[in-house]
Order: sequence, then C-alpha cells, then structure tokens
Amino acid sequence: MDIQIEKLTKTYGPQTAVNDLSFKVKTGEVLGFLGPNGAGKSTTMKMITGYIGIEKGDIRIGGKSICEETNNFKKHIGYLPENNPLYFDMPVIDYLEFCAALQGMNKAMIGKRIREMIGVCGLNREKHKKIGELSKGYRQRVGLAQAMIHDPEILVLDEPTTGLDPNQIIEIRKLIRDLGKEKTVILSTHILPEVEATCDRILIINKGKIVADGTPETLRKQSQGNEILKLRIEDGDPNIILKSLKELNTVLTIERIQADQSMFELQSHSEQTSVREVFSLCVKKKWVLTELTPLETKLEDIFRNLTVN
Repeated sequence: MDIQIEKLTKTYGPQTAVNDLSFKVKTGEVLGFLGPNGAGKSTTMKMITGYIGIEKGDIRIGGKSICEETNNFKKHIGYLPENNPLYFDMPVIDYLEFCAALQGMNKAMIGKRIREMIGVCGLNREKHKKIGELSKGYRQRVGLAQAMIHDPEILVLDEPTTGLDPNQIIEIRKLIRDLGKEKTVILSTHILPEVEATCDRILIINKGKIVADGTPETLRKQSQGNEILKLRIEDGDPNIILKSLKELNTVLTIERIQADQSMFELQSHSEQTSVREVFSLCVKKKWVLTELTPLETKLEDIFRNLTVN
C-alpha cells in the first residue's frame, strides 16, 4: 500500500516543524527517514499515523486521503513511536491480546497471531512476565510486536532498535528487511549503518525540508564529485613518488598519509580518473604498487554535510 505525502506543513507557534514536504513510499520499499533532532521526522510520522492532525497538505494512503471521514486508514498501519508507550503492569501476552482487540482482530485469530509475534520478536522466554519486569531491549521487542500484531500493510517505526543488544539488532534488521519485501516501511533512526543495512532508499530532511532522496549508492555518487584513491607505493623515495604523482595531469591533490611514508591519498579532477596514470607511472619508475583503493564517501559525512547548520 503506497503512501503519498503532498505539500505537508505543520507549525508549533512560530516554529515550522514540517515545511511543504512531499514524497512517496511504494509498497515493498523500506524508506530510511533521517534528519537531526528537531528536523521534523517524528512530527511527519505522527501525521502519517493520524496521531496528530494535518495543518496543511494531504497524506494519501492507498490512493485515499486520510482526511476523508470514511477512510479507516489506521487499520492498515502499525506504529512504533519513539518513546514506545507500554502498560508496565500488564503481562506481555495480555498486552498483545489487548492491542489485537483494539485493532479489531477476529477473536479466533488473536491467539495464533500472538504466538507468531512472540516467536518473531524473540519474546518466548519473557512472555509470562509483566512488561515492567522486562529490560529495555525486551520492552522494545514488545513495542515491535504490538506494531505488527494486526499484520498491517504499512509499518512506521521510530527508532526501532533503541536499547537492543548487537544480536537483537541484527535479528530486528533482518525482520524489517523481510517485512519490507511485501509491506511499506518507514524507518527513522540515528544509527546510520543501520540505514545502509536495512533500507532500500534514504530520505534526509533538515528544518522540515527534504535535502536528499535516493539510494545510499546514489547519495554517495552525488556527494563525491571527485575520485579519491588510497595508494601504497613501495621501492621508491617517498618524496620523489609524491612529486611525480603531483605532476600527473589527472591529479587535483595528493598528500602523504603521515602514519606511513609509503601511503598516499590522491584526489582526481572532476569527472576524471587517475587509475591508469598511476599504474603507468609505477611501471615506468619500477615502483611496486601494493594498494590502490577507491574511497567511498561515508553516509555519516553525507548526513553531516547536508544537515549542519
């Protein structure tokens, strides 16, 4: 079920949290929704789920506006909020049964679905405990289970792996990837490697506006501009090697990596590559080229460049 965001705006007094935002998420797509604190991520997600009202613009789910009174869109959405509100005095099974009933599930199917979610979210050992007795990681799993209990077509997950240990994070990432093959998933997180491991597409917002939209590979290519190579050249005088590399027509900058006299970082001119020239130079000078590694721009660097004030 597709989600279409159309010119969405939300203000809190003089502050504009979401500013004329438009984008689409398709069925079978996991969207990484990124931005610094206060960028408008959680506000957008709350409007998508109907948790707060729309001020301007529209959200269309499955082609229908959520503003239409006859559109019972909430039954299609599973939502894990950032603060994961839970009833601490309820046992896990009772809480999931309560959530399933709230979602209007067929009573005959609730027991089976609860067992499925307990297995999927790794809650079997803790299922008879009260939620207040669980660790933060297991409470997060309960939150995920309640978001998925009614088998929604859309999942909106705000910081879903907060508080999980590394093994749990790997399991939940795999679960989200698997769910994303047949559902529409919007995932917000500050853990950037998680985005690369889980998401098909990344959308970055800053001050309520979109500043980047594309796959991790696309964003890297757009931000790199110039080729960057890491080189190790041996069997030659480092100063002569440095001078010779500087004289190559394709080279914009070259510098020695101080920790190792035989290591260099080379940046080529825009839309040019220095790979062939470096090989030819080493053959001519009888130097040994033991490493030539293209360096990718890190997602952290892209995020910082786009969102720094």
